[in-house]
Amino acid sequence: MAYNQQPHATQPMQVGGSRNANNLPLVDGQREWSHGVFDCLADPLTCVVSWFLPCVTYGRNRARYNALEMNGAVSKDPMEGVVSNDSIIYGVAACFGCGGVVGFGGRQQTRGRYSIKGDTVTDFLLSCCCAPCALTQESREIELEEQSLGHAGAGFSQFMTPQGGAPTKA
Repeated sequence: MAYNQQPHATQPMQVGGSRNANNLPLVDGQREWSHGVFDCLADPLTCVVSWFLPCVTYGRNRARYNALEMNGAVSKDPMEGVVSNDSIIYGVAACFGCGGVVGFGGRQQTRGRYSIKGDTVTDFLLSCCCAPCALTQESREIELEEQSLGHAGAGFSQFMTPQGGAPTKA
């Protein structure tokens, strides 16, 4: 008796492109971040903006996240979210030393969307104690999904590349 295994149909891709663009292994339905929290200098412009104006990075991350969440599209306006309710709330909270509390919520949303391992305590500590690195890590994760949709990515790093998307070499 011969047994031939037939191929199985694959699930169609979800709206929002591949949410695991680096194909990191899933363990119990979760994976690691695509980039380490202290790899923030790999995206120097986002890192610098996050150090001096974390409210801008936070607002931009939320606008990009919402564009992907709502309709699976990439935010085309490079200034979207720079001056928004999210960035203003983060900025006001930061004036009172509570910016990390606001950033913590955004980090949890992003971690949930991409099924990333972690816990509430770690998210809170990173958002409060190392906000620039946490915001940059979040931006880079969102950028991977944008790239999976055929866009160069709508993070601040887009300002360092020509329209074709390839980085310039000096």
